[in-house]
Amino acid sequence: MSHYPLPVLKLIQSFAKLPGVGEKTAERLAMHIMRAPRKEVEQFSRSILEVKENIRICSMCFALSAAQVCGICSDPTRISTVLCVVEQLADMVAVEKSGSFKGLYHVLQGVLSPMDGVGPENIRIKELISRIAGDKIHEVILATSTSVEGEATASYLAERLAKYKVKITRIASGVPMGGDLKYVDPVTLKRAMDTRHAV
Repeated sequence: MSHYPLPVLKLIQSFAKLPGVGEKTAERLAMHIMRAPRKEVEQFSRSILEVKENIRICSMCFALSAAQVCGICSDPTRISTVLCVVEQLADMVAVEKSGSFKGLYHVLQGVLSPMDGVGPENIRIKELISRIAGDKIHEVILATSTSVEGEATASYLAERLAKYKVKITRIASGVPMGGDLKYVDPVTLKRAMDTRHAV
């Protein structure tokens, strides 16, 4: 790569630091920037700086926000008595896109994973308990993943929250819509059988 001028080489190296971007993709991105109109490149660089300067963590739910409290937490039309607990911002976005939930969120910013040195003090569990103890929350929906870590986190939270006067529910999981049983993994199929319901 030494045949590139130093500024181009630095740009390629910067792109290569992004997650999931290999050397070849970094080169293609750098070449795209070189060919793009100056106005487009300036807008792109301004967008990056604007995110770094203006985006913060919501003080209530710990999602991304342009203000101290995010748009969802400050929306008076949301159901403030129901709290959906998710692992990451992307999980919250997925639930929002489904249009199936009109309550508030709590983003843990991770899951319990003792093997990786992630304990209760490393994710937003203390803040969750404070919200439940202080707010008028009637139901907590545990919407963590069905991975081993996600299940362990949900079990831990259910145990910790049991002493509060709050309904604790877990999102259903099992065979996906349009899923063919012969392709469903055994753990998912077992969960589907365990959580079956009347029709």
